[in-house]
Amino acid sequence: MRIISGKYKGRHFDVPRNFKARPTTDFAKENLFNILLNYIDFENTEALDLFSGTGSISLELMSRGCPQVTSIEIDAQHFAHLRKTASALNEKAWHIVRDDAFRFIKRATASYDLIFADPPYALKELPKIPALIMESNLLKEGGLFVFEHGKDNDFSKHAQFFRHIAYGSVNFSFFRK
Repeated sequence: MRIISGKYKGRHFDVPRNFKARPTTDFAKENLFNILLNYIDFENTEALDLFSGTGSISLELMSRGCPQVTSIEIDAQHFAHLRKTASALNEKAWHIVRDDAFRFIKRATASYDLIFADPPYALKELPKIPALIMESNLLKEGGLFVFEHGKDNDFSKHAQFFRHIAYGSVNFSFFRK
């Protein structure tokens, strides 16, 4: 896994081969962050990374200057990897929480400028996630929600949907509160 830009630009982080997580491809991630530059100022953005997996998105957000990034991951092995990576970087902006993303959405009291979610594409609850996020208090007014999903999902009818992009099998839907 490679960091594309910012203070960690060019750094590689090894992800164990037995990980169940599917990291966002470098190509898709680079294009996503080029688009995000048009919508947010990273240095003034508090971000939430749901279903963090390898931590690729969280690392990219911190590298680009986000003052606080919260990562939610339920898998014990993935959580341990995230903590190990944060420790190796001595990264103070990274808050890593081991929790179920759906439980976190219901219980969270903080709100964020940017929420990124990349659940397993086969997750049966996947179609409900945009509504859960947009109906919660997790996203600040004017905040941006970016949802990574498979090609079989279409969120264009959602009231707060405003953009969709696809890079091969990787799809991103954008929502604004």
